[in-house]
Order: sequence, then C-alpha cells, then structure tokens
Amino acid sequence: MRTDIVHMGAGKLTYEIRNIIRVVEKLQQLGIKVHLENIGDPVAKGEKIPHWMKRIVADLAMQDCSYGYCHTQGILETREYLAANRNRNGGVHISPGDIVFFNGLGEAITKIYGLLRSTARIITPSPTYTTHSSSEAAHAGQPPVTYPLDPLNHWRPDLRELRRRVQYNPSVAGILIINPDNPTGAVYPEETLREIVAIARELDLFLIADEIYQNLVYNGQKTLPLADVLGDVPGLAMKGISKELPWPGSRCGWVEIYNADKDPDFLRYVQSIINAKMIEVCSTTLPQRAIPHILQHPEYAEYLGQRCRRYESFSNLAYRKLSDVPGLMVNRTDGAFYMSVAFEPGVLSLDQTLPVPNREARKLVEELTADPEMQPDKRFVYYLLASTGICVVPLSSFNTPLQGFRMTLLEPDEEEFSRVLDELLHSIRLYLGSAAARTGRFGSRAPSRWRFPPRTG
Repeated sequence: MRTDIVHMGAGKLTYEIRNIIRVVEKLQQLGIKVHLENIGDPVAKGEKIPHWMKRIVADLAMQDCSYGYCHTQGILETREYLAANRNRNGGVHISPGDIVFFNGLGEAITKIYGLLRSTARIITPSPTYTTHSSSEAAHAGQPPVTYPLDPLNHWRPDLRELRRRVQYNPSVAGILIINPDNPTGAVYPEETLREIVAIARELDLFLIADEIYQNLVYNGQKTLPLADVLGDVPGLAMKGISKELPWPGSRCGWVEIYNADKDPDFLRYVQSIINAKMIEVCSTTLPQRAIPHILQHPEYAEYLGQRCRRYESFSNLAYRKLSDVPGLMVNRTDGAFYMSVAFEPGVLSLDQTLPVPNREARKLVEELTADPEMQPDKRFVYYLLASTGICVVPLSSFNTPLQGFRMTLLEPDEEEFSRVLDELLHSIRLYLGSAAARTGRFGSRAPSRWRFPPRTG
C-alpha cells in the first residue's frame, strides 16, 4: 500500500479466549477429545433454556413489529421498564433517555473506548477481561494502564496502588470496575466500591462499571450496583442478558448513563456515543422486546436462584479440590461463573511437561511451546490441552504479570465437573513435579502450600 492503512492500535487487539480454539481444532482432528473450559457460554456448555422463556421469544417472533427497526437508543417501553427498576432501588435516578442499547456489550465496549480522545486513558483492573484491556489499549495505541487485583485478598482491588497510579498519571480520565469480576469471580463489597468512587470524585474522573454478572452472586456475598454508590460522580454501567438469562446469541446489552449533566466534557462524550449509534440506526429489536416479559415472569426469580445455587456448589467444590495443590494461589469464586487460579511465583519453568500419548499431538505442542518468549502459563495450558483435552485460558492473557489459568463453573453435570477437576489437579501436580524430578530443584519437597488470610466482608 502506498500509505500505511493499519490503525496504530491494531496490534493490541488480542483475544486468547478464542485464539486457543485454533489449537483445539487441530487437536480434535488428531483424535483428542476436548473439554472446553475457555468460553463463558452457558448454553454451549449445556444449560437448558426453560420452556416458558422460549415461549415468550416465540410469541414475540410471531409479531411483525419484532422484525423492524426500533428507536436508535432502544425500544422505549423496554428502556422505561429498566429505568423504573433502577429508580426503585434508590441511588442515581435515570430516565429512558439515559439508556442506550447495543448489539452486545462487545459493541458497547469498543464504542466507549474508541470514542475517547486518544490521549485519555481508562485504568483497567489486572487481570481483566480481554475485550476491555484490548479495546482500551487499541484506542490509545499504547499498552493498557492498570491497577492490580490482589490474589492474597480475594482478588479485590489494591486501592492504595489504584490511587497512586491515577494520581501520578494525568492521562487517566476514568476507572473501570468489573463487578462481579471476570476473570476472577470476585465480588466487591460496598466499602470497596465507595472507596473507588471517592478516588474518582477527588481526582475528577468518571467511572465505568461492567455489571453483566450483577445478579449472579452467591456464597453469602453481597454487592451493590454502581448507581447505588456513585453520588454525583459521572459514570456508565454496562448491563445485558447474555449471561443472566442466559441468551449470549441475542447480542443484546445496554449502557446506563449517570450524572451526564454534572460535567460538560462527560456530556459531550456520551452524546458522541449516542451519535455513533445513530449512524448504525439501532440494535436488534427482538431481544429488547423480550427483556421485560422475561424478567417479570413469575418463574424467573426461582430459575435465576437455581442457577446461582449450582454455581455456588461448584465454586466450593473447585475451591476444596484445588486449594490442596501445593504451588497454587486459590480463591473461591463468589460471583459470575469463572475461577482464576494463580501459580506461586517461580514454580513454573520452561522445561516442565506433561505426557502426551498421541504422537502427532505431542509434536504439535512441542512446536507451539518452542518459543522461549512464550509465557510459562500459556505453555502449561497447551500441555494440559494436548495431554488431557482440558481447555483453560492462561491467566497472563488477561493483561497481568501473574501466571495461572481461568476456568469456568459451567459444566452442568457435577460428576463430570468433579472428574475434570481431579484430572486438572493431577496434571498440575505432575507438571510442577516434572522439572523438579529431573533437576532436583525442590529437593525432596514440593513447593510450600500458600496460605490465605481469613476472609473478611
């Protein structure tokens, strides 16, 4: 090309959660049976959509108006319903005009970051959901600006470090909160949220809250939506139906805008987001029409409760099994349906392996892991996949220096989930011991077991 056509942030757009599927497909062609634990799609994992929910969607699909354009910001009746629900809870009050629908939160995320001035940064958690960190980095053409989540404190934000990094980086214009968190499954208590709001108020920032898992909280934990603690600070909250109903194929999410009138720059910014949506006309009509019918259905609350109880049971099962493995830092999942496990510093090396009986699969994984620059946890993930067929995601791909992996709690069959956990923990022990057995690195001892402080809050 006679001129450079590639955006300066193109190299920042990576998504290991789905990139690993390319390796999965090659291994499947070699006869390896794969157990996918990489993607948060409850439907793909076998969760059954109740008949009453399907009936609502089917009845709406028989109506001609479900096939036409809707208002640019979304169907008015649905936005009125959502605004009324928000206002009943107290906190920041909104009108239907403060809600904008998108074709999934993926679209919302790319617009929210993409329409920022390139020199304005959003500080994101580390680890964080890849779509956020990649989109934010791509808009700026620079590595993400981050604040750490602490694996020694239930994956909660290191608030002192957050304040320090914001205070000494004047390019930071906003703070991202993911609550409940992806990839860690952490749930932030009210006092944590209020402290983050206080930092934003003091340093004149706005807040972005990804609350797609807001109603998937269990193990006795409690949290609040951003609007309940925000006060007069400008902010955006991202919500949707892909995980909660679940209906990921609907590609239906929305953003609630708070306190736009409190800051003229923020008002112009959110208006640019609405204008960008106007250029696209609107988002998909049918799932928007279904939202009030489904959420108001008399069986919905119990259906959601059953799902939360199953995730709670599986989170505790996974925690009991994996917390016994030396060399791991393990926290219990309290929200969403992910579990992130970190390796203790120094226990991974580039000479660890797992047995891979399939000769072609062994050749493939050896080729994939030959790069000396590869992250050690990605090496572990590839060996695990080739050896056992268990597909997890390397934790380092979530924009963190920590080494580990993320798995889901979505397997609907408890016996199968327990079997996968047993095979996983056996493989971890085998992998960590493989180099030690050859080099004597740990002598006669395995790495010491990590101890966590008692849970508070």
